[in-house]
Amino acid sequence: MQMLGDDTSTLAKTIQDTLRSFRVDAEVKQEDISIGPTVIRFGIRPTGKPELKQDAQGKYVPVKDAGGNIVYESRTRVSRVMALQNDLALVLEAKTIRMEAPVPGRPYIGVEIPNKNSRLVTLREVLESKEYQAAKVKSKLTIALGKDVAGAVRVGDLARMPHLLIAGATGAGKSVCINTIIASILTQAGPEDVRLLMVDPKMVELNMYSGIPHLLFPVVTEVERVVPLLRNAISEMEKRYRQFSQLGVRNLDGYRKLRAEKIARGDLSLKSLPAIVIIIDELADLMMAAPEEVEGMICRLAQLARATGIHLVVATQRPSVDVITGLIKANIPTRISFMVSSAVDSRTIIDMGGAERLLGKGDMLYLPADAGRPERIQGSFLADDEA
Repeated sequence: MQMLGDDTSTLAKTIQDTLRSFRVDAEVKQEDISIGPTVIRFGIRPTGKPELKQDAQGKYVPVKDAGGNIVYESRTRVSRVMALQNDLALVLEAKTIRMEAPVPGRPYIGVEIPNKNSRLVTLREVLESKEYQAAKVKSKLTIALGKDVAGAVRVGDLARMPHLLIAGATGAGKSVCINTIIASILTQAGPEDVRLLMVDPKMVELNMYSGIPHLLFPVVTEVERVVPLLRNAISEMEKRYRQFSQLGVRNLDGYRKLRAEKIARGDLSLKSLPAIVIIIDELADLMMAAPEEVEGMICRLAQLARATGIHLVVATQRPSVDVITGLIKANIPTRISFMVSSAVDSRTIIDMGGAERLLGKGDMLYLPADAGRPERIQGSFLADDEA
């Protein structure tokens, strides 16, 4: 599962020696090494030229502050460390490395290299984890994302996202991610809790779900039927808003609370309202057929549908600006990027480079709506026969 301690120590020394050879003052501590399923992250702490003083024996020693930390006369710039990305990849003999400066909440620059002892993260192990079990008590739309670079389980709540944009090159893990999202929902929610609308222009990815009771309509494979489907979703959203207004509630949670109170009094007048998840497997096909209509309806749903319990999961393997438009990005702030072919594509999805340096096979950058930077996760794997 993990590299041996000796291996990580050797790699840490190689990194530090390389920095020193370029006269970059920094250190790599053992406690700053994280071992994940597919990558190992080394933390590089920029140091610098220490301030010196004479001790009782007349020797010059570094000055330390009250906390015991060395005081530096001048510090190493982060940009000097970041400039050595290709040099580090060369000496580490790595297929690709990714650097993050700084790692959020940490006092170091992260250098992520492939773990030679990599392993799959199965959907089952995430679903059975205590993190997922605790999260699903709070929401029927909890989804199993995978494990981060430290091996910790990561889950998401589609109800809070409240919409999700997924992009990545062919074979990078996008379709598997959609399957794990659907499977996560199906394992915890019945048709009375969540209903699904699926759009699959490729006609092969989502057909396995035909016939499940959660579907509001059969899986849509014809592009010309998508616009009416989205129009119906907007009508349902508006209908729910009118109903909420009449009842004096603000959102689906408020409606469900009011309904439970009425049922407790023997009043069965309010019917159950399930959440609705609209899954679009290939946005590019829809944007080619009817770009203005599709963009307009997706943006309208993304802007307004959260309170009514309607959520979008939109995926594409073509992360170009004519598919993932500025309006769509602005209205779907939670995003997942799998490996892409260029830094331009990475910026189109997550507003920064880095996804072009991923390893494929489920290696992702997950950007929550409330985060400034994405986190790296090895996505949960679900085989077709398991689905």
